[in-house]
Amino acid sequence: MFALFDDAGKFLAGRVMSEADSSMQVELDSGKRVKVKAANVLIKFAKPAPAEVLAQGAAQAADIDVDLIWEVAPDDEFGFDDLAREYFSDNADAVQQAAMLMRLFDTPHYFHRRGKGRFKKAPEDILKQALLAIERKKQQALQIAQWAQELAAGNCPGPIKDQLYKILFKPDKNGAEYKAVVEAAKATQRAPLDLLKDAGAIDSPYHFHFKRFLFEHFPKGTGFPPLEAPPIKDDLPVAPVRAFSIDDSMTTEIDDALSVQGLGTGTVTYGVHIAAPSLAIQPGSPIDALGRARMSTVYMPGHKITMLPDNVVQTYTLQEGRDCPAVSLYVTYDEATLEVKGTESRVERVPIAANLRHDKLDGLITEASLTGEAPADYPFAPELAFAFRLAKHLKAKREEVRGKPETFNRPDYAFKLIGANGENTMSDGVEPTGAEQVVIGTRQRGAPLDLIVAEAMILANSTWGGWLAEMGVPGIYRSQASLAPGIKVRMGTKPAPHAGMGVAQYTWATSPLRRYVDLVNQWQLLALARSEPAPFVQDERLLALVHDFETTYALYADFQWRMERYWSLRWLLQEGASVVAAEVLRDTLLRVSGLPLHTRVPSLSGLAPGTRVELTVESIDLLDADLRCSYRGVIS
Repeated sequence: MFALFDDAGKFLAGRVMSEADSSMQVELDSGKRVKVKAANVLIKFAKPAPAEVLAQGAAQAADIDVDLIWEVAPDDEFGFDDLAREYFSDNADAVQQAAMLMRLFDTPHYFHRRGKGRFKKAPEDILKQALLAIERKKQQALQIAQWAQELAAGNCPGPIKDQLYKILFKPDKNGAEYKAVVEAAKATQRAPLDLLKDAGAIDSPYHFHFKRFLFEHFPKGTGFPPLEAPPIKDDLPVAPVRAFSIDDSMTTEIDDALSVQGLGTGTVTYGVHIAAPSLAIQPGSPIDALGRARMSTVYMPGHKITMLPDNVVQTYTLQEGRDCPAVSLYVTYDEATLEVKGTESRVERVPIAANLRHDKLDGLITEASLTGEAPADYPFAPELAFAFRLAKHLKAKREEVRGKPETFNRPDYAFKLIGANGENTMSDGVEPTGAEQVVIGTRQRGAPLDLIVAEAMILANSTWGGWLAEMGVPGIYRSQASLAPGIKVRMGTKPAPHAGMGVAQYTWATSPLRRYVDLVNQWQLLALARSEPAPFVQDERLLALVHDFETTYALYADFQWRMERYWSLRWLLQEGASVVAAEVLRDTLLRVSGLPLHTRVPSLSGLAPGTRVELTVESIDLLDADLRCSYRGVIS
């Protein structure tokens, strides 16, 4: 006697060695003996042999017309053996019963399982839906195969190109496009990115980097909804000053300006004036939501993505020729000794007499001209001379606290991307194409105009941070416990010393058009100036905001670094550089001279940090932003 039984959804058959009420011992063709529950035994037969029943049953199952048996099957639950006798004959043998069992089991969309060997046919509407789904899956499989063949042949299908970034970085692993790329990559034994690149899916390396960033962080695009900038309705006094800003020519978000009053009188009042969007933009408003979502302006060579819409920025920016609403800090100094005689904060309208551009004035406004050793033929010469003298004084006082002087060993890099029309792309706000000519210039950090602005902002941020702390109003601070290696700058809601700056506390409140935390701190300062309740009175809300800001700001900084690296590599290709100079930073890590570009050179070892060497450029991959070099020798 033989038996066919169900073993966890797999049909097996063998010789019955012994049988009890609830189970039997069955010997398989392999010689293995298994204990089978009686409920799992589906067919008992005397012939043919078990292996033949399984083989012949599988062959006959494929020939059974499933549509026909669905038609003739009863509406109620039935057994496979009953349907086998209905389909074949009343004397259906073991092979025919096995064939029907296998056919029913393999077509669950036609027949629902109701137990061991028991089935019920699917309702007609459910069956139609199942068949449509099967057909769709079949067509999808054909589509996947076709797309995979096209990719392997070097052609990228449109639907795959349209989902390039989703496939590479946030894939839907059930999507046909993703499956086609995987199938093609396996077939060609190539990395998906290389496969897609050679198939024409990537228009340009620049667009690949930029659009990847947009896909991950601006999935809805960089545009803004149509919102009007709310007007500032406050009746503000006009300050008796002629203020001037100092920025790069490409700066449109002019947050800060300076003024100097009382020169030659023995007492000088130094003003730091910050644009005041907080007077009109309210917490929880639609424009606030835009700033809260973006957290900061995103910078990159030749382009930027602003935190706020341009019409909003232009409403509150410190544009020359206008009396602009501002939050002002006035510090009064003894003109001779620079001893502080008093400080005051005001909310007012500030006449902006000029927007000075340091990239146009750096050659004129030098340390020699500011100290009287050379002619000073430029606007606001006396005011700038005092501001420079004060900046050096403030820097020296901070360095006393720091315990050592600040050093600026590395320059700042300025990128210009020159389009076909000969204009810098940033000048007209047009996104670069990646084909521009690259111009990379350097500005030594700590140049006179930079120093004037930097010290003025440190003065304002440290003074206002102290005011918030003194009045018990929460704010967002930056602090650094010490200058010891590994001690990083942290953001928090409690005032604490900033060792790197050499100040007792330091907040960000001078760039409210470009950084969201500055706008938040300005709301707090505005409330203090007006003797009103501050909008943020609980640290918990500010702490959550700090976390979101730090995360987002780090992502933006990393993107800026990557794009500067990309354009640096583009410059090397543009200039046909085959040999470059570099400085050893540590071990095999070097910085290419004149560029914000690092690379590792495995063939170099044993040289002290600071050693200048020559490198041979072996390859440049713009898509991977990779530079490979080999060591040539030390530059004497």
